[in-house]
Amino acid sequence: MDLNDSTSLAELMSRYMSTETGFGVPKDGWRICLAHEFKEKRKPFQAKDVSLSNMIEHVSLGVRYLRWWYRKTQVEKKAPFIDMFRALPLRQIYGAPLGGIGGGSITRGWRGDFCRWQLNPGMYHYKTVIANQFTVCLRRGGQTVYQQVLSTERPPTLQGWNWGYCGEYAFYHALYPRAWTVYHLPGQNVTLTCRQVSPVIPHDYKDSSLPVAVFVWDIENKNDYALDVSIMFTMVNGSGHKDDKSGGHWNEPFHLEKDGESVSGVLLHHQTPVNPYTLCIAAREKSGQEISHQTAFSPKGTCSALWIDLMTDGRLDSPKDSTLAVSCSVPANSHNSVEFSLAWDMPKITFGSRERIYERRYTRYYGTKRDAAPSLSHYSLTHYSKWEERIDEWQRPILKDGSLPAWYKSALFNELYFVVDGGTVWVELPEDADISGGLRPEDGGLPAQPEVVKEYGRFAYLEGQEYRMYNTYDVHFYASFALIMLWPKLALSVQYDIAGSVVQHDPTERLNLMNGRYSPVKTWGVVPHDIGDPDDEPWVRANAYLIHDTADWKDLNLKFVLQVYRDYYLTQDEQYLKDMWPICQTVMETELKFDKDGDGLIENSGYADQTYDGWKVTGPSAYCGGLWLASVCMVCKMARVLNCESVYQRYRDILDRGRAAFDKLLWNGKYYNYDSSGQSLSNSVMSDQCAGQWFLRASGLGDDDYQAFPKEKICSALKSVFDLNVMSFAGGQMGAVNGMRPEGVPDRSSVQSDEVWVGVVYGLAATMIHEGMTEEGMRTAEGCYRAVWERMGMAFQTPEAYCEKGIYRSLAYMRPLSIWAMQLALNNRPNHGKTTDKDVGQD
Repeated sequence: MDLNDSTSLAELMSRYMSTETGFGVPKDGWRICLAHEFKEKRKPFQAKDVSLSNMIEHVSLGVRYLRWWYRKTQVEKKAPFIDMFRALPLRQIYGAPLGGIGGGSITRGWRGDFCRWQLNPGMYHYKTVIANQFTVCLRRGGQTVYQQVLSTERPPTLQGWNWGYCGEYAFYHALYPRAWTVYHLPGQNVTLTCRQVSPVIPHDYKDSSLPVAVFVWDIENKNDYALDVSIMFTMVNGSGHKDDKSGGHWNEPFHLEKDGESVSGVLLHHQTPVNPYTLCIAAREKSGQEISHQTAFSPKGTCSALWIDLMTDGRLDSPKDSTLAVSCSVPANSHNSVEFSLAWDMPKITFGSRERIYERRYTRYYGTKRDAAPSLSHYSLTHYSKWEERIDEWQRPILKDGSLPAWYKSALFNELYFVVDGGTVWVELPEDADISGGLRPEDGGLPAQPEVVKEYGRFAYLEGQEYRMYNTYDVHFYASFALIMLWPKLALSVQYDIAGSVVQHDPTERLNLMNGRYSPVKTWGVVPHDIGDPDDEPWVRANAYLIHDTADWKDLNLKFVLQVYRDYYLTQDEQYLKDMWPICQTVMETELKFDKDGDGLIENSGYADQTYDGWKVTGPSAYCGGLWLASVCMVCKMARVLNCESVYQRYRDILDRGRAAFDKLLWNGKYYNYDSSGQSLSNSVMSDQCAGQWFLRASGLGDDDYQAFPKEKICSALKSVFDLNVMSFAGGQMGAVNGMRPEGVPDRSSVQSDEVWVGVVYGLAATMIHEGMTEEGMRTAEGCYRAVWERMGMAFQTPEAYCEKGIYRSLAYMRPLSIWAMQLALNNRPNHGKTTDKDVGQD
């Protein structure tokens, strides 16, 4: 199949029976008929998927992990940071998440279900609350002619409602942060379009923090007579979690008038002992429309009273039910619209250990008293049109670019879901906080409260919904392009947090599960793996990851240096560069100890000591060696910018020697070998072998004095990767496999070498584009997008990894945000037009 023929996309809509296209639905995005069923059913990676040789090699790891898992789950009653025994099963149901950044998230599936909840910070709850629905009622001449729950489900509860909407007459369309669901009502000549809007707006640090979403219902009446139409929104107090039954929850109506605009709705106060919150459903009052509500909705039994109540006159009168309905008249062959909002107010949060209290970012504007839901609802309903104008302004240049294929436009914006739905927290910096790690600027450290952190707060997102560690740094290296290009102040805030952690030391000894040895939790002078587990105390106890001692990893320190200069290049923030410079020198000094033979090139230590933490590497390697040379290049550049000539000369000498060693030890005439160990698989072709060059190009370097790799060798290596890892794998339709043998079969020496890592593929594609191989780069990335979004049914839960057949690993993962590196590379193409400040990260 030619990837460009959109066969798989057409299949997503093949069961759609209507010709209706909806009201204002854009051309570009991810579109699927509500009746679609994915043919491919994958399963999560499990122990049985490990080869016999790998299983034998890792028996001791398995035993240590089992003991640790038992103590964590059965004794401590905590959730493991990675649960290898209870991987998430694939549910092919998710759609665009609701809400802004860092205030918690609620995901609404593409069939309309409220089905994924992250209100407690970083802790996910996967439960479809079936009573949370929209229902339509059509009336003509005072009589109800049609009433339907807009859901294809037929649940065993609430049987007094009319379920089972025919999904063949509806489709879902996502172009994040908006989504549209189009319902053609069979036999009624009426089409409803529900537009879902969340305030995710680049370079905005106020509205983008708000925990709200708006649902605009556009009603098209194509009959030659008028209709009265009611849309009812039902919402249960809770998320389907066991604490819903704990008691003490209560609801109340509200009405708020401000600046000549009024909203009405229902507040659902959820009184949990930890992190209580208030849900709020509301509607905007408009001339000619009527809002009716009830405040005690109980989804038990048949609930026929509510159904009959709405059917009687299109409004709600029953005192027993909690819901909201908006009624309006739609003239013949005309259109009308109604507007709802959903808000949630959890202003103060604690993490799992409950040692500290944090205030979410939006409380800067709405306070911490948990009384903000009416104001949030009013603001969202009266300002969402301005959000949409700004979203259009941001997306339009890309959507209008005829040189970009449709799949890419969908991938670029829809993969951004993870910025909100990555267990994300965005909190204010407490007044007594000191992020410096105790080392002050005069001693080579940081200010206690850097201005950017004080003004823009602290930001954290999970490595993945299943890999529960905040700001996992080896992965953030890839994902960070989305932040630095769209919310650069948050990217810099993360960097300050990491920099402060570098100079911290936690001498507590703990067992490393891989090798069975003990080591300190955090070693001074090295970049942490992560800033902590949300079920513990992030920002206080770093390094929730305990499989390896990451103080000995070869990539973390380098990825810090590479991001520092890239961020400076894109933001031109001189104070940031000055603040980071001593920390860069510290981590480079630490890294130099890995150059055992003094040839200017670091060596790996014979185990999986980098982001590919299941793939052994020995001696100088393409991946870590390349990152090292790129980092040395950037230190030279930073030294010149900051007029540190002695540092420049020192690292210039290292660069000259290191380049020669890298070529001598790793170049084989076509590409860089995986490593220089001389073992049977050391000449495998690694898809990520040019990661160092990628960051050099993204930072405006890679030529003349700041060249680490000859251009002709980079292009040859990328061509080898394209020919072997991409086109010789799965018919060229699934992206690039991590490791490929030169004879054209995947490297199966580890559990990771024969996987495809989606975020790595997007980074590889960006590298190809930087080097003028745009067609190859787009083809490489397209395979991943079509596999994940169109064939495997993993929309809005892009995994870390999948194999050619059968399995995937770690759903809803951070790394695929690296697709924004492709956009940066595309912006920098010759003759593309001048890149604006806002394209590349300046506010």
